[in-house]
Amino acid sequence: MYRKLITCTTLALAAGVAAPAWAQAASDYPSKPIRLVIPFPPGGGTDILSRVVANKLTEATKWTIVPENKAGAGGTIGITEAVKAPATGYDMVMGQKDNLILGPYLYKNLPWNPVKDLTPVAHVAYTPVIIATSVNSPYKSIADVVAAAKANPTRVTYGSPGNGTSIHIAGHMFEKAAGIELTHVPYKGSAPAISDLLGNQIAVMFDNMPSAIQHVRSGKLRPIAVTTAKRSPELPDVPTIAEAGVPGYEATSWFGLWSVAGTPQPVLDKLHASLTKVLKDPAVSKKIADQGGEVVIETPAQFDAFIKSEAAKWGKVVKESGAEV
Repeated sequence: MYRKLITCTTLALAAGVAAPAWAQAASDYPSKPIRLVIPFPPGGGTDILSRVVANKLTEATKWTIVPENKAGAGGTIGITEAVKAPATGYDMVMGQKDNLILGPYLYKNLPWNPVKDLTPVAHVAYTPVIIATSVNSPYKSIADVVAAAKANPTRVTYGSPGNGTSIHIAGHMFEKAAGIELTHVPYKGSAPAISDLLGNQIAVMFDNMPSAIQHVRSGKLRPIAVTTAKRSPELPDVPTIAEAGVPGYEATSWFGLWSVAGTPQPVLDKLHASLTKVLKDPAVSKKIADQGGEVVIETPAQFDAFIKSEAAKWGKVVKESGAEV
Protein backbone atom coordinates (compact mmCIF):
# COMPACT_ATOMS: atom_id res chain seq x y z
CA MET A 1 0.00 0.00 0.00
CA TYR A 2 2.81 2.37 1.00
CA ARG A 3 4.67 1.57 -2.24
CA LYS A 4 1.49 2.19 -4.29
CA LEU A 5 0.96 5.55 -2.55
CA ILE A 6 4.53 6.61 -3.37
CA THR A 7 4.02 5.64 -7.04
CA CYS A 8 0.73 7.53 -7.37
CA THR A 9 2.18 10.62 -5.71
CA THR A 10 5.20 10.54 -8.04
CA LEU A 11 2.99 10.23 -11.12
CA ALA A 12 0.78 13.06 -9.94
CA LEU A 13 3.76 15.32 -9.40
CA ALA A 14 5.15 14.39 -12.82
CA ALA A 15 1.82 15.20 -14.44
CA GLY A 16 1.73 18.52 -12.65
CA VAL A 17 5.17 19.43 -13.90
CA ALA A 18 4.58 18.32 -17.52
CA ALA A 19 1.99 20.92 -18.52
CA PRO A 20 4.02 23.96 -17.39
CA ALA A 21 7.08 22.44 -19.09
CA TRP A 22 5.26 22.27 -22.43
CA ALA A 23 3.90 25.75 -21.93
CA GLN A 24 7.40 27.01 -21.22
CA ALA A 25 8.72 25.21 -24.31
CA ALA A 26 6.07 26.91 -26.47
CA SER A 27 6.74 30.34 -24.99
CA ASP A 28 10.47 29.98 -25.71
CA TYR A 29 9.89 28.51 -29.19
CA PRO A 30 11.84 28.81 -31.35
CA SER A 31 15.13 28.98 -29.51
CA LYS A 32 17.15 27.72 -32.49
CA PRO A 33 16.86 27.62 -36.33
CA ILE A 34 13.89 25.84 -37.92
CA ARG A 35 14.66 23.56 -40.86
CA LEU A 36 12.29 23.66 -43.83
CA VAL A 37 12.70 20.56 -46.02
CA ILE A 38 11.93 21.24 -49.70
CA PRO A 39 11.35 17.87 -51.45
CA PHE A 40 12.32 19.11 -54.93
CA PRO A 41 15.43 20.68 -56.49
CA PRO A 42 16.14 24.43 -56.58
CA GLY A 43 14.30 26.41 -59.25
CA GLY A 44 11.06 24.41 -59.30
CA GLY A 45 7.61 25.52 -58.17
CA THR A 46 7.90 23.94 -54.72
CA ASP A 47 11.29 25.55 -54.15
CA ILE A 48 10.12 28.98 -55.27
CA LEU A 49 7.01 29.02 -53.07
CA SER A 50 8.91 27.57 -50.09
CA ARG A 51 11.50 30.32 -50.21
CA VAL A 52 8.88 33.07 -50.58
CA VAL A 53 7.21 31.84 -47.38
CA ALA A 54 10.48 31.14 -45.52
CA ASN A 55 11.93 34.56 -46.30
CA LYS A 56 8.80 36.42 -45.23
CA LEU A 57 8.41 34.33 -42.07
CA THR A 58 12.01 35.14 -41.14
CA GLU A 59 11.40 38.83 -41.81
CA ALA A 60 8.12 38.97 -39.87
CA THR A 61 9.14 36.94 -36.80
CA LYS A 62 12.94 37.29 -36.73
CA TRP A 63 13.10 33.49 -36.56
CA THR A 64 15.81 31.70 -38.49
CA ILE A 65 14.31 29.46 -41.18
CA VAL A 66 16.80 27.24 -43.01
CA PRO A 67 15.52 25.86 -46.37
CA GLU A 68 17.05 22.50 -47.32
CA ASN A 69 16.43 20.82 -50.68
CA LYS A 70 16.05 17.02 -50.46
CA ALA A 71 14.92 15.94 -53.92
CA GLY A 72 14.09 12.64 -55.55
CA ALA A 73 11.42 9.96 -56.11
CA GLY A 74 8.55 12.34 -56.78
CA GLY A 75 9.22 14.30 -53.59
CA THR A 76 8.97 11.25 -51.32
CA ILE A 77 12.66 11.35 -50.32
CA GLY A 78 12.14 14.78 -48.77
CA ILE A 79 9.17 13.53 -46.77
CA THR A 80 11.22 10.55 -45.60
CA GLU A 81 13.91 12.95 -44.42
CA ALA A 82 11.38 15.11 -42.56
CA VAL A 83 9.63 12.32 -40.66
CA LYS A 84 12.96 11.11 -39.24
CA ALA A 85 13.22 14.32 -37.21
CA PRO A 86 12.18 14.60 -33.55
CA ALA A 87 8.68 15.97 -32.93
CA THR A 88 9.81 19.31 -31.55
CA GLY A 89 8.63 21.77 -34.21
CA TYR A 90 12.14 22.46 -35.48
CA ASP A 91 11.58 20.52 -38.71
CA MET A 92 8.88 21.28 -41.27
CA VAL A 93 8.35 20.10 -44.83
CA MET A 94 6.62 21.69 -47.81
CA GLY A 95 4.41 18.91 -49.06
CA GLN A 96 2.01 18.70 -51.97
CA LYS A 97 -0.20 16.36 -53.92
CA ASP A 98 2.85 14.71 -55.49
CA ASN A 99 4.42 13.20 -52.41
CA LEU A 100 1.69 13.09 -49.78
CA ILE A 101 -1.29 12.01 -51.88
CA LEU A 102 0.09 10.28 -54.98
CA GLY A 103 3.28 8.92 -53.42
CA PRO A 104 1.64 6.27 -51.23
CA TYR A 105 -0.25 4.91 -54.27
CA LEU A 106 2.72 4.93 -56.63
CA TYR A 107 5.53 3.83 -54.30
CA LYS A 108 4.71 0.61 -52.53
CA ASN A 109 7.33 0.57 -49.77
CA LEU A 110 7.37 4.07 -48.32
CA PRO A 111 8.60 4.06 -44.70
CA TRP A 112 5.95 6.57 -43.60
CA ASN A 113 2.23 7.21 -43.60
CA PRO A 114 1.14 10.81 -44.34
CA VAL A 115 -1.66 10.69 -41.77
CA LYS A 116 0.18 8.91 -38.94
CA ASP A 117 3.65 10.42 -39.32
CA LEU A 118 2.88 14.05 -40.17
CA THR A 119 0.57 16.74 -38.84
CA PRO A 120 -0.69 19.69 -40.91
CA VAL A 121 0.48 23.18 -39.99
CA ALA A 122 -0.91 25.35 -42.79
CA HIS A 123 -2.26 25.19 -46.31
CA VAL A 124 -0.19 27.65 -48.35
CA ALA A 125 -1.25 27.94 -52.00
CA TYR A 126 -2.52 26.26 -55.11
CA THR A 127 -1.33 26.77 -58.69
CA PRO A 128 -2.50 25.79 -62.16
CA VAL A 129 -0.52 23.39 -64.29
CA ILE A 130 0.68 24.96 -67.54
CA ILE A 131 1.29 23.16 -70.82
CA ALA A 132 4.05 24.84 -72.79
CA THR A 133 6.34 24.38 -75.77
CA SER A 134 9.45 26.11 -77.02
CA VAL A 135 8.75 29.21 -79.09
CA ASN A 136 10.50 27.37 -81.94
CA SER A 137 8.16 24.40 -81.67
CA PRO A 138 5.69 23.64 -84.47
CA TYR A 139 2.97 23.12 -81.83
CA LYS A 140 1.02 26.31 -81.30
CA SER A 141 -2.07 24.84 -79.66
CA ILE A 142 -3.44 21.78 -77.91
CA ALA A 143 -5.14 20.86 -81.19
CA ASP A 144 -1.70 20.73 -82.86
CA VAL A 145 -0.38 18.37 -80.17
CA VAL A 146 -3.44 16.12 -80.38
CA ALA A 147 -3.30 15.98 -84.19
CA ALA A 148 0.43 15.14 -84.17
CA ALA A 149 -0.04 12.43 -81.54
CA LYS A 150 -2.91 10.84 -83.43
CA ALA A 151 -0.88 10.85 -86.65
CA ASN A 152 2.20 9.36 -84.95
CA PRO A 153 1.40 7.69 -81.61
CA THR A 154 4.21 7.92 -79.00
CA ARG A 155 6.28 10.23 -81.24
CA VAL A 156 5.29 13.36 -79.30
CA THR A 157 7.22 13.64 -76.02
CA TYR A 158 6.18 15.46 -72.88
CA GLY A 159 8.42 16.29 -69.94
CA SER A 160 7.57 16.46 -66.24
CA PRO A 161 9.45 17.13 -62.97
CA GLY A 162 9.59 13.40 -62.34
CA ASN A 163 7.88 10.03 -62.17
CA GLY A 164 5.04 9.93 -59.68
CA THR A 165 4.56 13.69 -59.53
CA SER A 166 1.16 15.31 -59.91
CA ILE A 167 2.45 16.73 -63.20
CA HIS A 168 3.17 13.21 -64.46
CA ILE A 169 -0.37 12.19 -63.53
CA ALA A 170 -1.79 15.38 -65.12
CA GLY A 171 -0.05 14.42 -68.39
CA HIS A 172 -1.33 10.85 -68.12
CA MET A 173 -4.88 12.14 -67.54
CA PHE A 174 -4.55 14.39 -70.59
CA GLU A 175 -3.60 11.41 -72.77
CA LYS A 176 -6.70 9.53 -71.60
CA ALA A 177 -9.00 12.53 -71.98
CA ALA A 178 -7.73 13.38 -75.47
CA GLY A 179 -7.56 9.76 -76.63
CA ILE A 180 -3.89 9.96 -77.58
CA GLU A 181 -0.60 8.35 -76.61
CA LEU A 182 2.42 10.48 -75.73
CA THR A 183 5.88 9.47 -74.50
CA HIS A 184 6.59 10.65 -70.96
CA VAL A 185 10.12 11.91 -70.23
CA PRO A 186 10.65 12.28 -66.45
CA TYR A 187 13.29 14.63 -65.03
CA LYS A 188 14.73 15.26 -61.59
CA GLY A 189 12.83 18.50 -61.13
CA SER A 190 11.41 21.27 -63.29
CA ALA A 191 14.62 23.16 -64.03
CA PRO A 192 16.35 20.42 -66.11
CA ALA A 193 13.07 19.66 -67.91
CA ILE A 194 12.63 23.32 -68.86
CA SER A 195 16.22 23.42 -70.08
CA ASP A 196 15.54 20.55 -72.47
CA LEU A 197 12.24 22.09 -73.54
CA LEU A 198 14.02 25.33 -74.41
CA GLY A 199 16.52 23.28 -76.41
CA ASN A 200 13.75 21.38 -78.23
CA GLN A 201 14.87 18.07 -76.74
CA ILE A 202 11.26 17.42 -75.72
CA ALA A 203 8.15 18.60 -77.55
CA VAL A 204 5.85 19.68 -74.73
CA MET A 205 6.05 20.13 -70.98
CA PHE A 206 3.50 19.96 -68.19
CA ASP A 207 4.66 22.04 -65.23
CA ASN A 208 3.57 24.05 -62.22
CA MET A 209 3.09 27.70 -63.05
CA PRO A 210 5.78 29.13 -60.68
CA SER A 211 8.68 27.35 -62.37
CA ALA A 212 7.55 28.06 -65.94
CA ILE A 213 5.98 31.50 -65.91
CA GLN A 214 9.22 33.52 -65.97
CA HIS A 215 10.25 31.76 -69.19
CA VAL A 216 6.81 32.50 -70.63
CA ARG A 217 7.13 36.19 -69.75
CA SER A 218 10.61 36.35 -71.25
CA GLY A 219 9.23 34.97 -74.52
CA LYS A 220 11.27 31.75 -74.43
CA LEU A 221 8.32 29.42 -73.86
CA ARG A 222 4.95 29.36 -75.60
CA PRO A 223 2.03 28.53 -73.26
CA ILE A 224 -0.67 26.60 -75.08
CA ALA A 225 -3.08 25.82 -72.21
CA VAL A 226 -3.68 25.89 -68.47
CA THR A 227 -5.30 22.99 -66.67
CA THR A 228 -7.72 24.88 -64.42
CA ALA A 229 -11.46 25.26 -65.03
CA LYS A 230 -10.96 29.02 -65.52
CA ARG A 231 -8.19 30.99 -67.18
CA SER A 232 -5.29 32.15 -65.05
CA PRO A 233 -5.29 35.88 -64.17
CA GLU A 234 -1.53 35.84 -64.87
CA LEU A 235 -2.04 34.42 -68.38
CA PRO A 236 -5.49 35.66 -69.43
CA ASP A 237 -4.90 35.02 -73.12
CA VAL A 238 -4.03 31.35 -72.62
CA PRO A 239 -7.03 28.99 -72.99
CA THR A 240 -8.01 26.28 -70.56
CA ILE A 241 -7.73 22.65 -71.65
CA ALA A 242 -11.52 22.52 -71.99
CA GLU A 243 -11.54 25.61 -74.22
CA ALA A 244 -8.74 24.04 -76.26
CA GLY A 245 -10.91 21.05 -77.12
CA VAL A 246 -10.56 18.56 -74.25
CA PRO A 247 -13.72 19.08 -72.15
CA GLY A 248 -14.00 17.86 -68.56
CA TYR A 249 -10.27 17.97 -67.90
CA GLU A 250 -8.96 19.82 -64.82
CA ALA A 251 -5.81 19.51 -62.70
CA THR A 252 -4.16 21.80 -60.18
CA SER A 253 -1.24 21.62 -57.76
CA TRP A 254 -1.34 22.67 -54.12
CA PHE A 255 1.24 23.21 -51.41
CA GLY A 256 1.19 23.08 -47.62
CA LEU A 257 3.44 22.89 -44.58
CA TRP A 258 3.61 19.91 -42.23
CA SER A 259 5.43 19.12 -39.01
CA VAL A 260 6.33 15.77 -37.51
CA ALA A 261 3.43 13.95 -35.81
CA GLY A 262 3.56 14.40 -32.06
CA THR A 263 4.80 17.99 -32.17
CA PRO A 264 3.39 19.76 -29.07
CA GLN A 265 0.08 21.48 -29.81
CA PRO A 266 1.16 24.88 -28.39
CA VAL A 267 4.12 24.84 -30.81
CA LEU A 268 1.84 23.91 -33.74
CA ASP A 269 -0.55 26.71 -32.76
CA LYS A 270 2.30 29.21 -32.69
CA LEU A 271 3.55 28.06 -36.10
CA HIS A 272 0.08 28.19 -37.63
CA ALA A 273 -0.63 31.67 -36.26
CA SER A 274 2.69 33.03 -37.55
CA LEU A 275 2.25 31.45 -40.99
CA THR A 276 -1.34 32.68 -41.29
CA LYS A 277 -0.19 36.22 -40.53
CA VAL A 278 2.48 35.93 -43.23
CA LEU A 279 0.04 34.52 -45.80
CA LYS A 280 -2.37 37.40 -45.14
CA ASP A 281 0.37 39.91 -45.96
CA PRO A 282 -0.54 41.56 -49.30
CA ALA A 283 3.12 41.49 -50.34
CA VAL A 284 3.20 37.70 -49.96
CA SER A 285 -0.10 37.29 -51.80
CA LYS A 286 1.30 39.38 -54.64
CA LYS A 287 4.55 37.40 -54.80
CA ILE A 288 2.65 34.13 -54.97
CA ALA A 289 0.18 35.59 -57.51
CA ASP A 290 3.13 36.76 -59.63
CA GLN A 291 4.16 33.10 -59.77
CA GLY A 292 0.69 32.14 -60.98
CA GLY A 293 -0.48 30.85 -57.60
CA GLU A 294 -3.17 31.79 -55.12
CA VAL A 295 -2.81 31.90 -51.33
CA VAL A 296 -5.04 29.54 -49.34
CA ILE A 297 -5.79 30.27 -45.69
CA GLU A 298 -7.41 27.48 -43.68
CA THR A 299 -7.39 26.13 -40.15
CA PRO A 300 -5.34 22.95 -39.63
CA ALA A 301 -8.64 21.03 -39.27
CA GLN A 302 -9.91 22.37 -42.61
CA PHE A 303 -6.60 21.53 -44.26
CA ASP A 304 -6.67 18.02 -42.79
CA ALA A 305 -10.20 17.47 -44.16
CA PHE A 306 -9.05 18.73 -47.57
CA ILE A 307 -6.12 16.28 -47.55
CA LYS A 308 -8.43 13.35 -46.79
CA SER A 309 -10.78 14.32 -49.62
CA GLU A 310 -7.82 14.64 -52.02
CA ALA A 311 -6.52 11.21 -50.99
CA ALA A 312 -9.90 9.66 -51.77
CA LYS A 313 -10.19 11.46 -55.11
CA TRP A 314 -6.65 10.96 -56.44
CA GLY A 315 -6.25 7.43 -55.15
CA LYS A 316 -9.13 6.50 -57.41
CA VAL A 317 -7.63 8.43 -60.34
CA VAL A 318 -4.25 6.70 -60.00
CA LYS A 319 -5.82 3.25 -59.79
CA GLU A 320 -8.07 3.86 -62.80
CA SER A 321 -5.25 5.35 -64.86
CA GLY A 322 -2.95 2.41 -64.27
CA ALA A 323 -0.05 4.84 -63.77
CA GLU A 324 2.91 3.47 -61.86
CA VAL A 325 6.53 4.32 -61.12
